[in-house]
Amino acid sequence: MTVRHDAKSSDAGYSMIELALVLTIVGTLCALATPSFLTYYQASRLRVGAEEVAAFVNQGRQLGIRQNVANPGLCVHVTATALQYQLGSCTASTICDATLVPPCIWVGPGTDANGNIKIPQGLTLTTDADPVFNYLGAANSGGTIAVTNTQTSKVIHVTVAVSGRVSVGP
Repeated sequence: MTVRHDAKSSDAGYSMIELALVLTIVGTLCALATPSFLTYYQASRLRVGAEEVAAFVNQGRQLGIRQNVANPGLCVHVTATALQYQLGSCTASTICDATLVPPCIWVGPGTDANGNIKIPQGLTLTTDADPVFNYLGAANSGGTIAVTNTQTSKVIHVTVAVSGRVSVGP
């Protein structure tokens, strides 16, 4: 005996009530998850920005070692939206030429024509002192760079120890 199903049978497919119920559940879950996702996204964006700033500071340290810059060394000049490598002074105003005679602003990979390294949008930087690295990679004095998310006002600090170690933390 074979059983035939009629295509017009009422048990074929899903009813409108079942579809509406599934969509309601999915919509509710999305509505509940969105604030958590946005909080996570903003925190991750801040953390990644701070790690990027730490990488730029470490790059400045390596540049100071490579260029063998004498006193005071290589200054990582911090502005609100950019960093700049300055050889021999934290107040350099001219771009380094081919001879790299300090004091001058270093221009190279990752910088614009004025030697600025832009940080990601939505973040700002403040510092208590510009880090200055000597030819051995040590910092002349320690310092802290505060990386602030402009939307949430949350802050993560990039700390430069006198030894030259750069770390990211709250």
